[in-house]
Amino acid sequence: MNGDGLTVRDLRVTFDGFTAVDGVDLDILPGDLRFLIGPNGAGKTTVVDAVTGLVKATGSVRFGGEEMLGRPVHRIARNGIGRTFQTATVFEELTVLQNLDIAAGAGRSALTMLRRRRDVPEPVVRALETTGLTGLRDRPAGVLAHGQKQWLEIGMLLVQDVRLLLLDEPVAGMSHDEREATGELLRRIGEDRTVVVIEHDMDFMRSFARSVTVLHAGKVLKQGTVAEVQADARVQEVYLGRATEPEPAGGPEPAAVPATVAEEA
Repeated sequence: MNGDGLTVRDLRVTFDGFTAVDGVDLDILPGDLRFLIGPNGAGKTTVVDAVTGLVKATGSVRFGGEEMLGRPVHRIARNGIGRTFQTATVFEELTVLQNLDIAAGAGRSALTMLRRRRDVPEPVVRALETTGLTGLRDRPAGVLAHGQKQWLEIGMLLVQDVRLLLLDEPVAGMSHDEREATGELLRRIGEDRTVVVIEHDMDFMRSFARSVTVLHAGKVLKQGTVAEVQADARVQEVYLGRATEPEPAGGPEPAAVPATVAEEA
């Protein structure tokens, strides 16, 4: 069964009089692999922060038929919503297996956590297989490659049975091979969960997104398939206008969008 869908209505976030998210509506269906793209400052991360309870917002955020807005962060997490940040947060001195076991035991008592395991829990085994980290299970997380740390953090969400994963630039700083492996990982996860990806790498988006939302100045500029979004004239002007030109390594840099263009839209 695919993960629950996310429904966002009239989401607004204001900081000291500045409206960072201005009436955003999203309909993310169960099992979708949705990419959120847009220039720097478009409101992408703030939307995710609002959904996960890290910033105050108004409007409505419904997941699994329940209203999330206004709930504390831990309650939202218990409802099956998990996220990663741009920098992986893993316990570097512990092994891959220990990281996953700690994440899997988030709901266990301290006594149970201290008791030595005779075998590896099934959710941890599945997460190791899904992320491709089985062969590295006894390695300290601190010696993993950059991409492998990101996969471990995703695995830590999987063992918590997160049904909606919100990933903030998961392939930033990765090699080409790591980006491809991450894209395939997201496809596997999307078979029974809903995934939302904040991304600046347009090649990665074109290769793996099932649907795309373009944000600009805190508003939704366009939603649809990759083809629909790329064909939209306003999106081309604001964000993808340079997509047909040679791009520097790592994809286009959103900060390079001329300030006049960002101000006009």
